[in-house]
Amino acid sequence: MAIEKIISACDGNMRGALEALLLVNEHLETELHQLHALACRAGPSRHRTVH
Repeated sequence: MAIEKIISACDGNMRGALEALLLVNEHLETELHQLHALACRAGPSRHRTVH
């Protein structure tokens, strides 16, 4: 369902939809790395799980 919405938002352009998804993925990976770095600096915690 979400993929159909993305393709529709890109006027049916599959290449445009793929590019949009790749950009979102890059953004999320960057955010994940930043959060992981913050968690590592915060020190050990028995309640924190970072993957």
